[in-house]
Amino acid sequence: MNLTDFRDNALLKLQVGGPFTGGMIDLTNQEYVLIQVEQIEQAGQRRRRTQQKNRHLNLTAVLFPFPHSDPIVITVQAFLQDNEVVPLSMTHQSLYVNVETQVAIAGIILAGVYVLIIFEIVHRTLAAMLGSLAALAALAVIGDRPSLVTVVEWIDYETLALLFGMMVLVAIFSDTGFFDYCAVKAYQLSRGRVWPMIIILCLIAAILSAFLDNVTTMMLFTPVTIRLCEVLNLDPRHVLIAEVIFTNIGGAATAVGDPPNVIIVSNQDLRKEGIDFASFTGYMFLGICLVLFTSFPFLRMLYWNKKLYNKESIEIVELKHEILVWRQTAQRINPASREETAVKCLLMQKVLNLESLLRKMMKTFQRQISQEDKNWEQNIQELQKKHRITDKVLLVKCVSVLGVVIFMFFVNSFVPSIHLDLGWIAILGALWLLVLADIQDFEIILHRVEWATLLFFAGLFVLMEALAQLQLIDYIGEQTALLIKAVPEDQRLAIAIILVMWVSALASSLIDNIPFTATMIPVLINLSQDADVNLPVKPLIFALAMGACLGGNGTLIGASANVVCAGIAEQHGYGFSFMEFFRLGFPMMIMTCMIGMCYLLATHIGLGWNM
Repeated sequence: MNLTDFRDNALLKLQVGGPFTGGMIDLTNQEYVLIQVEQIEQAGQRRRRTQQKNRHLNLTAVLFPFPHSDPIVITVQAFLQDNEVVPLSMTHQSLYVNVETQVAIAGIILAGVYVLIIFEIVHRTLAAMLGSLAALAALAVIGDRPSLVTVVEWIDYETLALLFGMMVLVAIFSDTGFFDYCAVKAYQLSRGRVWPMIIILCLIAAILSAFLDNVTTMMLFTPVTIRLCEVLNLDPRHVLIAEVIFTNIGGAATAVGDPPNVIIVSNQDLRKEGIDFASFTGYMFLGICLVLFTSFPFLRMLYWNKKLYNKESIEIVELKHEILVWRQTAQRINPASREETAVKCLLMQKVLNLESLLRKMMKTFQRQISQEDKNWEQNIQELQKKHRITDKVLLVKCVSVLGVVIFMFFVNSFVPSIHLDLGWIAILGALWLLVLADIQDFEIILHRVEWATLLFFAGLFVLMEALAQLQLIDYIGEQTALLIKAVPEDQRLAIAIILVMWVSALASSLIDNIPFTATMIPVLINLSQDADVNLPVKPLIFALAMGACLGGNGTLIGASANVVCAGIAEQHGYGFSFMEFFRLGFPMMIMTCMIGMCYLLATHIGLGWNM
């Protein structure tokens, strides 16, 4: 193929299509595509700018930088083990800016999205949608114009299906009174003491998230925690943030607890290096246990000056929350008819009456002195009468369906031959429960679905893939590899572990850890097989897993569980901002990454666990 309309200082993007296999690069595979690109001077003499790249049959996009506008000759050769005919297709595209400029544009867009979220200029869902639109516009400006079909394919529908299915299940489950019942039982077990209760909740959340996905764990824990805090007159925000932090920590312990771990153990090249389900889980479980138990005293120190109890009495707190809920309900009504206008006016009148009652109560209010409920035993019977199971038949149906769904989650993790991903399992479970529960008003269930959260994830998926198309993630991986190669050989392994760990943690707190992990795996494999570098692959992969999982605690949008928890809490009137999460999550991320780094260095540098 000859190209003559090539611009100065541009990139040539080639996409090779065909019956390619999925997965990551298999460096031992003898079947590959050789792409050779040469640039020719106008006089006919070949310029010494021959570039060739071997791309195995599962990698289809290749970039070639050319600073001149001379004609280009492209040669594509397929090397196969067997004599067979393989259809290949190739498309070429001229990008108008170099990689460094694309990365700078991507960085500006990402920073702009974070400014919108941090300072709460707009809702985080709108910020993600604006960021994805800006990234798509940047791609169009540089000459890479993805079609609408391509953009829609960037959305991870399995995650959205999982979220939607679990939201429907939890919405029906909440009608049984089970969450209120669990809150009273937890209050009884804690004997009125707050910190034992918080530690127990965080520990259970961490254990569950090691075997379930973090999103499911927080969907089940958030409603229970909110009701429990309301019973104890606690501020739910601090307890929820602590729970989601430990959920992300616990998810790193096993090969199925977090998506980056699943990507790692599913890679065929890493399995050949001895990184399988058992070895990965055994190594990570030991390190995460160390991280987990050192995190509890640090969490207590972070919460040392935090006022977990509400300063007002429980009656005033409940009244304030009731006013908030009534006002939100009134604001959600879009008066399209005279009747709806009348209903909205009645709701606002209810808000005014409650606010008048609140002002009267505040005049006689006395600030609480006690930090613990000394009369918790006397309150148990009253609470048990007020918060009990309201629909036992529906509870049996919900427990049965949810039990089957969770069991299938486990089976899917260990028996992939069932060919049902998590999204399908959650959707089928939701449909099954809707049939069994015989819901008369389906719209009530739909109103409880966190549509803003679902739209946020859809926008975030498009944003992250567009940033990846702008070479941001590839650039981070390449620069990390260059830094490792520049280190003296006697210090290279230790520096490589530290660098991969912290780059993964910081990157995963800002961007989605799934594409970052998928991008870094081939980079680290190439480093380990480079004779000039001479690094074992296991320490690098474990550092990648540790950083990618623990880095999710750095920011509110660093992990899916963080966003889901914030969305459910906001629906209940206890939403927390980006900075509220950051003030607790980022120090926890730094501390846990430090412990994880020490564990990696001790085992691989001190004890030599590299084989």
